[in-house]
Amino acid sequence: MSTSAPPAGGPHVELSIGGMTCASCAMRIEKKLNKLEGVAATVNYATEKAKVTVPEGYDPALLVAEVEKTGYTAALPRPKQAPAEPAGAGDDREADDELVSLRRRLVGSVVLTVPVIAMAMVPALQFTYWQWLSLALAAPVVVWAAWPFHRAAWANLRHGTATMDTLISMGTSAAFLWSLYALFLGTAGTPGMTHPFELTIAPSDGAANIYLEVAAGVTMFILAGRYFEKRSKRQAGAALRALLELGAKEVAVLRGGVETKIPVDDLQTGDEFVVRPGEKIATDGVVVSGTSAVDASMLTGESVPVEVAEGDTVTGATVNAGGRLVVRATRIGADTQLAQMARLVEDAQTGKAEVQRLADRVSGIFVPIVIAVAVVTLGAWLGAGFSVTAAFTAAVAVLVIACPCALGLATPTALLVGTGRGAQMGILIKGPEVLESTRKVDTVVLDKTGTVTTGRMTLVDVIPEPGTDRAELLRLAGALEDASEHPIAQAIAKGATQEAGTLPTPEDFTNVEGLGVQGVVDGHGVLVGRQALLAEWSQHLSDDLVRAKARAEGEGKTVVAAGWDGRARGILVVADAVKPTSARAVAELKELGLRPVLLTGDNETVARQIAAEVGIDEVVAEVMPRDKSDVVRRLQAEGRVVAMVGDGVNDAPALAQADLGLAMGTGTDVAIEASDITLVRGDLRSAVDAIRLSRRTLSTIRTNLFWAFAYNTAAIPVAALGMLNPMLAGAAMAFSSVFVVGNSLRLRGFRSVAAR
Repeated sequence: MSTSAPPAGGPHVELSIGGMTCASCAMRIEKKLNKLEGVAATVNYATEKAKVTVPEGYDPALLVAEVEKTGYTAALPRPKQAPAEPAGAGDDREADDELVSLRRRLVGSVVLTVPVIAMAMVPALQFTYWQWLSLALAAPVVVWAAWPFHRAAWANLRHGTATMDTLISMGTSAAFLWSLYALFLGTAGTPGMTHPFELTIAPSDGAANIYLEVAAGVTMFILAGRYFEKRSKRQAGAALRALLELGAKEVAVLRGGVETKIPVDDLQTGDEFVVRPGEKIATDGVVVSGTSAVDASMLTGESVPVEVAEGDTVTGATVNAGGRLVVRATRIGADTQLAQMARLVEDAQTGKAEVQRLADRVSGIFVPIVIAVAVVTLGAWLGAGFSVTAAFTAAVAVLVIACPCALGLATPTALLVGTGRGAQMGILIKGPEVLESTRKVDTVVLDKTGTVTTGRMTLVDVIPEPGTDRAELLRLAGALEDASEHPIAQAIAKGATQEAGTLPTPEDFTNVEGLGVQGVVDGHGVLVGRQALLAEWSQHLSDDLVRAKARAEGEGKTVVAAGWDGRARGILVVADAVKPTSARAVAELKELGLRPVLLTGDNETVARQIAAEVGIDEVVAEVMPRDKSDVVRRLQAEGRVVAMVGDGVNDAPALAQADLGLAMGTGTDVAIEASDITLVRGDLRSAVDAIRLSRRTLSTIRTNLFWAFAYNTAAIPVAALGMLNPMLAGAAMAFSSVFVVGNSLRLRGFRSVAAR
């Protein structure tokens, strides 16, 4: 089981954590919180959040106190949150303030450091007292610009631990203090002193050299890396913030028949509110009156507006593209689909995949090892007879090059961008461990109804008798069926309206129980229903139509006969139609190396017909709803790693049993809750996108981790051998972090198969 989130069993508390600078910090806070009795916590460096499960009645202030004891800051969620806003999502202002502060320090350090580096690198600029000007410019950088590093290092020292900030503080302080020694007590302060800029280190008189460009340059490069890191992380989390901003801010509620504008926060379940054309629907609800087309593209990614009328459900944050609607609120605040989507996205971004937990453990022990390597380097150089300067410079280079920044960012940034991009496409990934499941999946079990097919009855064929006009058959039969509430009748009426336009109103409508309906349409006495109903009125189908009827029924379709004026006029075929994109989706699944299996409770003939239509070879039919999970279990027993795609209540156990569960967002809440990935659109191609995106995100994580590990492994020996100038080491270290974040941001360009 994954430990990506606190286990269930008690109230959940979310803390906003401040002062973290690397994965080691997150690891340390997590360890501290988990030592508290009854507390289970996970801390994420990228989102700067801690998710904590506490016992009943536990005072969350104790969690804050424990984090502060560790040397960091913590804040509880604000008491008042926007309805669709998950805990902690209102911390953007603080994050922006932190970004502004970081930018101020970066700009200041760039202005002061560039002249220091230029003078140190270009002998022609080394005028008589250049070293003292360097000191005047470098001192504010080392003391003020690098202050966050020093403060964090001091906090770590007091608690007997070391983090990346310890390395930075030690490296820059050592370079600065050595320069002060050389200037005031050595010969470096002598007027006219010069020294060349070299990439390699040669034995020299330590007291004659200053390293102010190292102290200032390392600070500047690391501040630059951290600033772009922070800004990139803000961009990476933009999808979640965009989700939260989708909702309407005001709503025109009907109270006593009068429209009153109120903040959407004040809307109550059961309130009726007005939505005019072009306005956002304030919350999830049911249409009480009016008809319109609703644009749900911002939530589902589906560009075609959905027609709604009285009794249809609508989702908050979607846009009314047509007429005036009156909607009764059924879900408000944190219960709305928008809020649930935002929560799913944030939960996914806050969890940890197995690869991330490995990276956390490595970075937790990495810093002390690096300090030990730096000490050994210093001793080895001195023991080999080199000068203090050469030994010191090599040791500082080790400290600076080894900062495990990239290691800590490798997984969280890829998760942030990957899950955020998924949310934009209507793919909600519940947790990072899901990514690892997608890599191993080799079999995809597809529920038929509502997944491969539309899940509702549709008019699929109209076969008139010779001499009967098809349009007339549709118009008269559709008009009579439109007066009936039966699902099959409604399917025929809807199909007739789409093809024949406005239908006439029938007279003397009668429902003949168990057989069909009869009535008068445009002066014709019309019968629509079973063949037996027409036979009672001596209206018999021709032999050709009888054969066509038998053939359609053999394929599991429903056939309705129609007749008027004493003659049978034709048949109408109704079925649960295959979604137009299902065949393409199955082909795409096969391209991914997956083996599709159709699972249904329908009879074998119907199942085989649907499977052949979409290109599936393996079919498991006539399965009782409660036995679907047994089918998944049997496939797993055969050694297969199974993904299950479904949408109904009866799919929930199978979704939970599968190694990877994907629920259609058009399905039930139970199915969605049991799944690992929710597909907001009812399009099977979303399942393809979900697997592709998950695999791509996992691949990005692995690339990031490889880069971070390879970088540190290769760079430390180079620095220890004295082959790397500490300033260049700082620049390279900062670049590695920016590379990792930049590589993760490439996921923002991921495109759906539908866009090909």
